[in-house]
Amino acid sequence: MRTLTRAGFLAGLLVVTSIGTTPARAAEAPTVFAAASLKNALDEIAGSYAREGKPAPKVSYAASNTLAKQIEQGAPADLFFSADLDWMDYLAKKDLIRPDTRVSLLANSIVLIAPKDSKAEVSMGPGLDLTAALGTGKLAMGNVEAVPAGKYGKAALEKLGGWAGVKDRIAQAESVRAALLLVSRGEAPLGIVYATDAAADANVKIVATFPADSHPAIVYPVAITQESRNPDAPALLTYLRGPAARAAFEKQGFTVLNRPATAAATP
Repeated sequence: MRTLTRAGFLAGLLVVTSIGTTPARAAEAPTVFAAASLKNALDEIAGSYAREGKPAPKVSYAASNTLAKQIEQGAPADLFFSADLDWMDYLAKKDLIRPDTRVSLLANSIVLIAPKDSKAEVSMGPGLDLTAALGTGKLAMGNVEAVPAGKYGKAALEKLGGWAGVKDRIAQAESVRAALLLVSRGEAPLGIVYATDAAADANVKIVATFPADSHPAIVYPVAITQESRNPDAPALLTYLRGPAARAAFEKQGFTVLNRPATAAATP
């Protein structure tokens, strides 16, 4: 699987954002594999990084599980930015990231959303019951066994007692942004996404926020991959930890942790 060529694999990526690159710099630009929920913030950060005269990063967005598997198969990523600790740990156990570069950079929360004109009301807490608010529709979530937002959502529903009532009524999506889109288009009456995703889409509204203690802490780690040979990768990681990136992350609603991976996982 490691025999994939860099050009061949990049040609197969479905969603790649390249901001401000020029042919002369294309070979130097670092590639970031990032969780879909980071798109708004990282698009802004990539642009500001390029405006400072540095090689503009190329960012491939997808669910963290999809990206981790691609890196395992030899995808040419320089940095991996995951929406949970599990998928970063998955690569770490396979010696596919540089552990000394790993940082727990961000925190987030998960929310229950509905289309902006919805009249749905939900009492969030123990004994949670979504069946009335769902009506005949389904609950949009990332894949509950693999996509971080889906895993967090399932854990919260189980903790609050609401999983049994909806487990057969889940519209499982390939990423949290795909779940967001189902609600935004009115194809699902309710969805579970990150608070930052809800803030990025004017066609949805937050119905309720899941208590922080109802699910594992939502931590976004980032690290340079073991196979990266891009000389600009360390500088880009430093920039992601700096003040300009911090402002962009906070604007999108993230909490900036910026601590070594050896620190405790809770925000």
